[in-house]
Amino acid sequence: MTSNAHSSRSRSLRNHPGAASVALAAIAVLLTGCSSSSDDTSDNPLDGDKASGGTVVVGSNNFAESILIADIYGEALKAKGVKVSYKPNIGSRETTYGLLKNGSITVLPEYNGSLLAYLDAKAEQKSLATVNAAAQAKLDPKLTLLESSPAEDKDSVTINAETAKKYNLTSESTLADLKDHAPELVLGGSPEFQTRQQGMVGLESVYGLKFKSFKALDAGGPLTQAALKKNTVQAADIFTTDPTITKEKFVVLQDPENLFGFANVTPLVYKSGLSAEGVAALNAVSAKLDTKTLLELDSQVQLESKDPLDVAKAWLKSAGLD
Repeated sequence: MTSNAHSSRSRSLRNHPGAASVALAAIAVLLTGCSSSSDDTSDNPLDGDKASGGTVVVGSNNFAESILIADIYGEALKAKGVKVSYKPNIGSRETTYGLLKNGSITVLPEYNGSLLAYLDAKAEQKSLATVNAAAQAKLDPKLTLLESSPAEDKDSVTINAETAKKYNLTSESTLADLKDHAPELVLGGSPEFQTRQQGMVGLESVYGLKFKSFKALDAGGPLTQAALKKNTVQAADIFTTDPTITKEKFVVLQDPENLFGFANVTPLVYKSGLSAEGVAALNAVSAKLDTKTLLELDSQVQLESKDPLDVAKAWLKSAGLD
């Protein structure tokens, strides 16, 4: 992934269902210090003081998925006897990266390709290993990336249930499988998606996809979701862990050529603040967390209104990590 739609859009507030409520929750946190993990949360998520007594401070950006993953990280650390406090709903990468550098945060859920694009907008992203190596090389020397999970939250070409049924396409189908059908389909997405390499340009050059037409909507948000649901468009740019996929039985087509780059969930860590046991605990989480699982967990939080801390604890137990 180069300077694509995923890296250029803000990850601080997503167009997922529940983003507005998360934004309100962020304001509430700033005013009251409350959160889903309130028992171990500092009074102010923007407080710059470092944790004392060996406490690991787990931070999150102010969107629902980041909060959920932070709770997973924190509870996994607690299960190994690590003392944890939370600083949730902080804001965008521009804020959280600075707090990591000064040690105010010890651990933060990151997305490797998006982080690299932030650190070096011109960096090429050809493989998971090269992305992580390039990001590590650009990081502040006090910080490090731990092992990336298979779970990714990135752009995709997603089709609605009607289209999937018509052409016998499943979640195992690839973008190449759409080649013969694309001339019959309208593709929806942000206006920029029409002219980007990691958009319609690349879909044609890499996979040979030539769509009937393109409908300019929004970046994976409610306009795109509604158009796909109503069959105004039959395919659309939807982010891979958007709970709408579950709710509407959309089908995400696989991208074996990695046209849409890399967005693997990866712990970003203030090195001196985390023990070897803590590193092992977070790497164990990464080993078990894949995109399908993350989508299911996001759906519980954003569609079923479950507390992310409860969802985190339940998944860790089911994965044998509690």
